Amino acid sequence: MVLSYHDIKDEVARDAKAGQTAVSTAHLLLHFEWLQQNGYHPVSVQNLIDARDKKRHLPHKAVLITFDDGYASFYTKVFPLLQRFHYPAMVAVVGSWMENVAGKARVDGAPSIEELLTWEQLREMQRSGLVEIASHSHDLHRGLLANPQGNPLPAGVNRIYDPADKSYESDEHYLQRVRQDIQRSSNDIFQHIGFRPRVIVWPYGEFNQPLIQAASDAGMGITLGLRDGLNTLADLPGLKRLLVTENPDTADFSRLLGSLRIDDRPLHVVHVDLDYIYDPDPERQEQNLGRLIDRIQGMRVNAVYLQAFADPDGDGNADALYFPNRHLPMRADLFNRAAWQLFTRTRVKVYAWMPTLAFRINAPDDWFVHEWHDGKPVLGRHIYKRLSPFNQNARRVVGEIYEDLAKYAPVNGVLYHDDAILSDFEDVTPEALSVAKNSWKLSGDPARLRANDAVLMKWARHKTEALDEWTDYLTAKVRYYRPGIKTARNYYALPLLSPESEAWYAQSYETAFKHYDYVAIEAMPFMEKAENPEAWLEQVVRKIATYPDGLKKTVFELQTVDWNTQKPIPMSTFLAQIQQVQKLGAVHVGYYPDNYIEDQPRQADMEREFSLPYYP
Repeated sequence: MVLSYHDIKDEVARDAKAGQTAVSTAHLLLHFEWLQQNGYHPVSVQNLIDARDKKRHLPHKAVLITFDDGYASFYTKVFPLLQRFHYPAMVAVVGSWMENVAGKARVDGAPSIEELLTWEQLREMQRSGLVEIASHSHDLHRGLLANPQGNPLPAGVNRIYDPADKSYESDEHYLQRVRQDIQRSSNDIFQHIGFRPRVIVWPYGEFNQPLIQAASDAGMGITLGLRDGLNTLADLPGLKRLLVTENPDTADFSRLLGSLRIDDRPLHVVHVDLDYIYDPDPERQEQNLGRLIDRIQGMRVNAVYLQAFADPDGDGNADALYFPNRHLPMRADLFNRAAWQLFTRTRVKVYAWMPTLAFRINAPDDWFVHEWHDGKPVLGRHIYKRLSPFNQNARRVVGEIYEDLAKYAPVNGVLYHDDAILSDFEDVTPEALSVAKNSWKLSGDPARLRANDAVLMKWARHKTEALDEWTDYLTAKVRYYRPGIKTARNYYALPLLSPESEAWYAQSYETAFKHYDYVAIEAMPFMEKAENPEAWLEQVVRKIATYPDGLKKTVFELQTVDWNTQKPIPMSTFLAQIQQVQKLGAVHVGYYPDNYIEDQPRQADMEREFSLPYYP
């Protein structure tokens, strides 16, 4: 376990605000005493390295104690406690802030000179053998302009936007910028301390694989973020840390360590079409976004599935995207702005809602899914014009689209669209049939694949696995740049209620829970034309409950529009459905679509019936 502290003060207001990181000296003493009394063993960075290199074992309940930002209180208040308890600890310093202490111009946003450690104090503490000096970057602890609308985003993981030529920095410039920063931090610490840092603590806890590689190349093979949770030695390149906030007393500190702040709270999700926000007039578009943010804030929900693709004709295919990319038109550079505003102003987790295959790119027909029709392969006739997950060119293009999403958008998760399907007549492209024959040991003849129900189901199950592996591939593309994201995938209800229908969709709940953090089931009885919607919903929830952790990993997405009649679901019916699934045991509930323009569903009712007791 790794603990993350910041400033230590003699006096901290009793009503510490949520997220406030200052801890009182008295409470820090209580924390150290609690660790001692409860069998925890503070360890040094050298202990971790020795354990990694198999030179020694870590003690039971090992804990690394860290302090960010290089506050002077680490010397005046923390260091005496470390000496008293003989506890090792680590302090991470920001190079550009330290230049303030050296008499150079103050960096915007940095603490005052009086609030920061001096190099002499750092040298003294390093000589004690108790304190490890780590990098907190040279100048990445700040925001940089990262979209056309003017938002500053964390400098380490986001691309700089240049308003003069309306472009973002290139991959090459980004890598050069962060590498130079990390190397300069190492050089500065070496110059003043005499040792190069072995650890870097990422500003704001934000990092990605390019940063980890740059740190490793600079001799810092151990890096720390701010995601909660326990670690193993395999996590040293990106350790999780428990951020200590709100000045906890002994009881709160004990609860914090006991739970590790694992976020298993219910999700209340609003599924939003960015097409409703888009407007060719930037001023009106910004007004639309403001109305959405006010609505989400009023509802007190904690997650938003936010459309990242443009679908103006409503057929479910991506005609364009709302972020810069290499392969489709950009309707507007809007997703970055919307996601960041939602996250910073309402604190919701923002999932990028994206197709997996249904991209209307200009490509040869043989890149797309084909079906077996009248004894021959033809271009798929489904409303979703899907690229084939078996075509290597298509895989490369979609993978690059997801890379671009992660480069240019601050996201907490990805929601995979319900286009990840293959019918019992699909896919019969040459590449797909080659996989069926050579990898799955089935026939490469579409007619034989459909010869009987047993063979058809074998084919379907392999296709189900192929689609799960396909989204795993896309997840890896995003996590290269946004390693902390969660995943969810829209699933139809029929494969749940009638498992034999896996042949028609290539979807299976047996495998779904193994591949995604959440399954977002389309619990939409009117879409499915259920004769008895209430009984149908009960059947869905009870069936999910039969799977291990099924209720914990399922988001029940209800519908607010009856697409058969193109009319809103009456509020009384919609609210009754929310209450019904919750009473049956549903943990996570969401709905689609949200129409802020027509106040559907009605915000006043949602604030009363759908808001969470905490925010968020």
